[in-house]
Amino acid sequence: MTALASALKTAARNATMPSALMEADLAEVERILVRTVTARRGHVAKLVNHVERYRGKRLRPILLLLTARACGQVSRAHHILAAVVEMIHTATLVHDDVLDEAQLRRHVPTINAHWGNKASILLGDMLFSQAFHLASTVGDAHACEIIGRATDRVCEGELHQIMERGNLDLSESEYLDIIDGKTAELTACCCRLGALYAGADELVVEQMSDFGRCLGTAFQIADDLLDLTGREDATGKTLGTDLHQQKLTLPIIHMLQRLPAEKAAQARRLLAEPPMTRESWWPLLQETGAVQYARHCADEHAAKARHALRCIPASDARDVLESLTDWSIRREK
Repeated sequence: MTALASALKTAARNATMPSALMEADLAEVERILVRTVTARRGHVAKLVNHVERYRGKRLRPILLLLTARACGQVSRAHHILAAVVEMIHTATLVHDDVLDEAQLRRHVPTINAHWGNKASILLGDMLFSQAFHLASTVGDAHACEIIGRATDRVCEGELHQIMERGNLDLSESEYLDIIDGKTAELTACCCRLGALYAGADELVVEQMSDFGRCLGTAFQIADDLLDLTGREDATGKTLGTDLHQQKLTLPIIHMLQRLPAEKAAQARRLLAEPPMTRESWWPLLQETGAVQYARHCADEHAAKARHALRCIPASDARDVLESLTDWSIRREK
């Protein structure tokens, strides 16, 4: 069974989506990825084969395909575009691991840990290039325009986060703007493409884009929580990188805002001189209810995502999209 089909079955266990129906679409996306990405020789093949071991949830292709099915029919364009968004996502992961100095991804050493930063950057660039070349085969410029705009926003979000490193006065609204760019924009793009190329009307396309954006925001808040509360043996990746890199996420922002002045000053000193250990920050998070607050915010964005789904008729595909929304904030990896 492919990683995509496995992820779909996990997300759909409380829904009635016929898994065999989706598996055919997911398998076709895999074939496109194999033809496009892994058809390399020599040293490049080693890098590409290694990054294939990053295979994870395949959330973005699944979102695109499910949106297409919820709004109409899945076409060849959807298969191609699902592969494109997965390639773009993988490229961002390769670059993220360089920025975060991460050593593990999906329980295997990162590209930068194995081959260094230069190879990682060039591999990420190659994946971006391949993705846009593949998108151009859809047959119209609209897809490239949407994907280009989303990729630009992703890079903007990452740059915003880098420039705010060490800013202990980062506000919640600034944090939300960062994750809107670095994560939610691409999930919104997936749902927009799925609806648009299924022939949905403009209002539905916009609503499904909103669904993807809210789901992506909820997903990223939950991901940032896992960086603080998760276990590396469960997540399969290096944890604690946000604090190590002095990147403030929602729980830390809330903690700093709610601590009494003296303890807030102490926390700021700890944050300014990494590494900040779990023993030092965990009691402060508990004291301020920061973890519970972040979970509440993730729940709110997930609720907005579910509300946006009302624009489409009830169906098996919509049920699975709702299940994915619930999973995005309850997952442990």
